[in-house]
Amino acid sequence: MLVEAHPPDSLVRPGETDTLNVAIVVPLQGPAGIFGPSCECCAQLAAEEVNAQSGVLGREMRLTLVDGGASPSEVADEVDALITGGAVDAVAGWHISAVREVVAPRINGRVPYVYTALYEGGERAPGVFLTGETPNRQLGPTLRWFASELGLRRWTIVGDDYIWPRASAGSARRYLAELDGVVCDEIYVPLGTEEYEAVLDRVVASGCDGVLMLLIGNDAVAFNRAFCRSGLDRDLIRFSSLIEENVLLATGAENTRGLMTSAGYFEDLPTASGLDFAASYFRRFGPRAPVLNSLGESCYEGVRLLTELLRHAGEVDVARIQAMAEGLEYESPRGTVQIRDRHLMQRVFLAAADGLQWDVLQQL
Repeated sequence: MLVEAHPPDSLVRPGETDTLNVAIVVPLQGPAGIFGPSCECCAQLAAEEVNAQSGVLGREMRLTLVDGGASPSEVADEVDALITGGAVDAVAGWHISAVREVVAPRINGRVPYVYTALYEGGERAPGVFLTGETPNRQLGPTLRWFASELGLRRWTIVGDDYIWPRASAGSARRYLAELDGVVCDEIYVPLGTEEYEAVLDRVVASGCDGVLMLLIGNDAVAFNRAFCRSGLDRDLIRFSSLIEENVLLATGAENTRGLMTSAGYFEDLPTASGLDFAASYFRRFGPRAPVLNSLGESCYEGVRLLTELLRHAGEVDVARIQAMAEGLEYESPRGTVQIRDRHLMQRVFLAAADGLQWDVLQQL
């Protein structure tokens, strides 16, 4: 797997110039730890492909693993130490917004930072590039689809209590107001919550037609199981903008009725680029590889984007990278993507759970 962050031989030695060292920040613990293995594998696959093509700027790419599931301050301390010590030339990876909010100011534009998670939008820190879906391209179009196709305009929001769910809920309120819709209730729980009976009582009392889930990893699994035990899946749609194949498998086929999502990538996405990526992934890691999903793929995307940025700029210089990034276009597992205002423009697809698989319905 990836090189661990701590052993001394994983660090860049003084004067060493033949490697491009990238800190890959992905969760290895906590509610989001369920995503970690696929994130690691996808990042490793991207780096191996880059190195098979002569590396980046004539340098071999080497990955250093940082546990993005630790507390935000611990993650920021480790990333800061790696950069200050000259151990890494760039940072990339999937981690929750609470971590990004602390890490980005600590990096402070010293090295490029590619944040691969879908997020609430609005990040403007220097040197940060973002590959993930944002509400205007994911949540808004999905809510419009529900209103026009299913007549669903009354939603209750259930989310973890940190910036991404709360900011996304604010976006949902604005989109629903444009659709003559309403947020019936907003319920926030601490990260790591396992019991949802009281939450479900509020969902029932709210009189909603659907539940907008803004829960992370294992929290979403626990909620889905409790939701279906209560029988609410007979009457209410669940939509989450952050639920993928790992969570689907852990939830169990009996608990996925009426569960929907939208994302830029699915393992079963029927496009040539998506199918080629899946084939490469399982050829490299075998049939027992961590399940492929949009969050893991985003780490592949992050390494690819970093590579394209550096090759385009011709050097590892944040100011030059930013100056030359606008309009940069390349092919990825998500199809043709393009950088605009440091965000990756990409297609987003709507999908419904069919047992333990996603049935991709259409492009939004």
